[in-house]
Amino acid sequence: MCGIAGFMGPSTSRDECADIVERMTRTIVHRGPDDGGSWIDTTARIALGNRRLAIVDLSMDGHQPMESADGRLVITYNGEVYNFQDLRTELERAGHPFRGHSDTEVVLAAIGHWGFESALKRFVGMFALALWDRHDERLYLVSVRRLPADRACRRVPCSTGRRARRPRTAPRAH
Repeated sequence: MCGIAGFMGPSTSRDECADIVERMTRTIVHRGPDDGGSWIDTTARIALGNRRLAIVDLSMDGHQPMESADGRLVITYNGEVYNFQDLRTELERAGHPFRGHSDTEVVLAAIGHWGFESALKRFVGMFALALWDRHDERLYLVSVRRLPADRACRRVPCSTGRRARRPRTAPRAH
């Protein structure tokens, strides 16, 4: 899995921010040996970093942190949205163009198209993300574990005689 990092803090120079986020991502290089990157906005006093383990899209089109096509959203992301292909198809039908084949790009497009809360409700998977909305100047930090119903049921032992609990459907936002 990839590794994500970032911070918000007092105004510092671009070089200082780059140094801090580089040191942060260096400590998690083992989580993402294929690629690494950072995104810095000194005016908003925010920096995001990522170490990438390329699995879904092996090209540089999956490089992170990633900006949305319109430049409004910036994301650093770890994990997988299992239904991203279905969401991508739906977004393509709505006219959204894609540069690459990563689930990260689909996550960004979905949030841009449906809004943050609505998009999160559509994602099935296990992931964590930090998303900066440049327009609203808002940082979202999210950790989600939502398995498809059929997969979640297989994880519950049938021999206990107890009824299986229904998987949690609401994402946990932090």
